[in-house]
Amino acid sequence: MPSSHQPSGRAAPNALRPFLVRLHFYIGLFVGPFLFIAALSGMLYVLTPQIEQRLYADALFTDQTGAAQPLTAQAEAARSYLDHALNVSAVRPAPAAGQTTRVLFSDATLGPSENRTIFVDPVTLTIRGDMTTYGTSGILPFRTTLDYLHRNLMLGDWGRYYSEVAASWLWVVVLGGVALWATGPRRRRAVAAMPPAQRRRWIHSSLGVTAGAGLLFLSVTGLTWSQAAGARIDSLRGALGLVTPSVSLALDAPDTAVTHDHHHHRAPDLTAREDRLADLDAVAEAARAAGIDSPFMEIRLPKPDQAWSVREYDRSWPTQVDAIALHPNTLDVTSRADFDSFAIVSKLIRWGIDLHMGVLFGLPNQILMALIAAALMVAIVYGYVLWWQRRPAAGEPLSTAWSRLPIKARITWILVACAVSWALPVLGVSLGLFLVVDLLRCLAAHQAARRVS
Repeated sequence: MPSSHQPSGRAAPNALRPFLVRLHFYIGLFVGPFLFIAALSGMLYVLTPQIEQRLYADALFTDQTGAAQPLTAQAEAARSYLDHALNVSAVRPAPAAGQTTRVLFSDATLGPSENRTIFVDPVTLTIRGDMTTYGTSGILPFRTTLDYLHRNLMLGDWGRYYSEVAASWLWVVVLGGVALWATGPRRRRAVAAMPPAQRRRWIHSSLGVTAGAGLLFLSVTGLTWSQAAGARIDSLRGALGLVTPSVSLALDAPDTAVTHDHHHHRAPDLTAREDRLADLDAVAEAARAAGIDSPFMEIRLPKPDQAWSVREYDRSWPTQVDAIALHPNTLDVTSRADFDSFAIVSKLIRWGIDLHMGVLFGLPNQILMALIAAALMVAIVYGYVLWWQRRPAAGEPLSTAWSRLPIKARITWILVACAVSWALPVLGVSLGLFLVVDLLRCLAAHQAARRVS
């Protein structure tokens, strides 16, 4: 990595590139571990749906053939299995022959967005499985563990800041690396003929540039469901009227309500549902008549004085996530939110999240996300190798490169940093800590130099 050794008292005319080099280097050095863990856990997550289906095949599938029993009977079988200890909150009918029905129960002993789920053979009413499922995606324990690892290192809400650090800085690292690649010297020899150090730099930069667009996409979509930055994005969407529509369950409010449901794991409250299992089949029929035509359908029992909620949850392409509310007595549609009527921003957010999760286009989507994650991990490893081989020359404080920038450039960078730090608070806090560390290093270097002199 090139560096300038001009006196700091006078701005060098070509000082921007050395500053970008130092900035890219230090961000990568400190944020690299966060990015590596996020990339590794994310890659494992997107590659495991098929593994999960094999792990839980006994619960998910059945060899029984014939006509399915009524949904009411299936739900009653699940409730009897639990000896009526819990209340049914939702039912997901078997989406195809040979698959099981999921009966969801609210359980106060489980964590947020977790449900006790009983898997019922729709033909024989045999209980095929009993496990905890998670979120609106309904993922099973194996992927739930990977999801927690990717999202918060299994450390709860505080752990979520690790993934937000990664998402907040990823776009900065990518754009900085692309800028350095675009303004750097062109390759003048074949890769095989390069010296080892140059070849490693070429691999590092080539991977970053090739995967750059995908990495930017992962950064942006990851920020939409982060804690601090996600709240900022929600506020902006609300101010611009770009919130995602959802049905209203209030019986006296037929109009579609809006929600900031940007998080693919945020599940509705499943407590205090009415015991209306006898109406399940009629509700399913009414929902089909109202246009809920996806085989992936969830029927959520009503709370007191509220409507039934029926929604599609097929997030593959073409996306089917329509939702309706049905009056508990008449089964008339009281509210609906059809995906076709969503604003383009809401559709892009839905598609972006599903593409990020690897579910929008099935296996090709999974492979693409895994390749992008692998490229990031390899680029990070090569970045650390380059740093290790160039030490201590690579250890010049960022403040030294900063001092060589023209005054106008410094003011511009400060304004940009303030604006970005406001929009992405976790980035702002980590930037402040980063600058403190760099300042301490700079002071230590000056003191060491004075002792030598």
